Amino acid sequence: MRSFTAQIVYRIECEGMPTDQYEEQWRLVYADNETLALAEARKTGMGEEATFIDRHGRTICWRMLAVKDLQPIDLKHGGLLFSMVREPEMVPAPLWTA
Repeated sequence: MRSFTAQIVYRIECEGMPTDQYEEQWRLVYADNETLALAEARKTGMGEEATFIDRHGRTICWRMLAVKDLQPIDLKHGGLLFSMVREPEMVPAPLWTA
C-alpha cells in the first residue's frame, strides 16, 4: 500500500442554489496505485457530502465537485505533507492620499 494526499473540493449550496463558497479539504488515502487512489478519494469525498439546516433555517448542502489534486507522499518523520507559496500583490500607488 502507498499513501497519497487527495485535495477534494466541495461546492456549498443554500436552498438548492449554488453559492460563491467552496471548501477544499486535504485527505489521506491509501491504495496500491494512483488509479485506485483516485477511486478511493472519490469514494471518500462522496461519503463526506452533507446536508444540514443552518441557524437561519436554510437547507445547506456540501456537494463534492472534484478531486482537484492527488499526490503520492512518503509518510515518515518530517515528511512534507503540504506546501504553498503565496505572493502578495503589490499596490503600485495609492488611489488617494490624505
